[in-house]
Amino acid sequence: MTDFDPLVFSGIKPSGNLHLGNYLGAITRFVEMQKTHNCIYCVVDLHAVTTWQEPAELTRRTREVTAGFLAAGVDPEHSIIFNQSQVHQHAELAWMFNCVARMGWLNRMTQFKEKAGKDRENASVGLFAYPNLMAADILAYKATHVPVGEDQKQHLELSRDIAQKFNNDFGEAIAASGHGDTFFPLPEPLIGGPAPRVMSLRDGSRKMSSSDASDYARINLTDDADAIARKIRKAKTDPEPLPDEIGGLAERPEAANLVGIYAALADHTKEQVLADFAGAPFSTFKPALADLAVAKIAPAAEEMRRLLDDPMHIDSVLRGGAARASEIAAPVLNDVKRIIGFIS
Repeated sequence: MTDFDPLVFSGIKPSGNLHLGNYLGAITRFVEMQKTHNCIYCVVDLHAVTTWQEPAELTRRTREVTAGFLAAGVDPEHSIIFNQSQVHQHAELAWMFNCVARMGWLNRMTQFKEKAGKDRENASVGLFAYPNLMAADILAYKATHVPVGEDQKQHLELSRDIAQKFNNDFGEAIAASGHGDTFFPLPEPLIGGPAPRVMSLRDGSRKMSSSDASDYARINLTDDADAIARKIRKAKTDPEPLPDEIGGLAERPEAANLVGIYAALADHTKEQVLADFAGAPFSTFKPALADLAVAKIAPAAEEMRRLLDDPMHIDSVLRGGAARASEIAAPVLNDVKRIIGFIS
């Protein structure tokens, strides 16, 4: 049996503008995780092109995600930050995993069904095989832990299945190569408490999304203080005051969303927020939320805009991170090739 050093891998896809949901659900957690774990953070641009991306926009969004990492406090000297396409081991290992994973496994992936919709025959092969590339992202570094949301748990399970099948299929070769009886770890979900689920400011039943037609449905991380406050003032609500307990939010999705956003930004529980604002109308609560959001988000947004004005610096961070990532992934891929039987 082989022991694996604890290592966290996570990434964000540059297929839309960064927004408050990305910030609260992922990026702020990345900052906290680097204090206790060895972390690799990836801008997963290979995943982005499983659906059409306008080339200039893909470049811009890749830099924007990187700027978001840096502005929030991810330290490129401590953690590794890079974009996926600069480290060829991801794509090579994904092909090998295409030959390990089974069609039946991929056919059960609910996210493919949701993204492909009714016209599955017109979906790209890349979209179908997306989970195999995700497994390669993780296992190229023998990562032991992955922070995942509800929509990614099934993909992490597939990564574990692929790792287990590779270990089983090539057990003798793995042992002969001096790796004991296990080459890949079975990555575990990293549990850090429930991530805030940030919903649209125009429809509390839908997640906040960069693809929403209305810019007022989201708070972009590049919004200035005026835009942040204006969007919160215009956020959809209902005519009732805030309740004094969580149960009172059950049938009020917009109210629940704004309370949840306040709680996440203030690092409070929803119960604490309701204790402070019980019985308050939204004419009182929204200005308080706007002030809090501006205080928490506007400095990071200002730093993002500063960084985006210097694309050469962002690109140098990505190149440096890619070089460090390759140093880890290259020997793993070389061992995989030898285990499989490739001559190199």
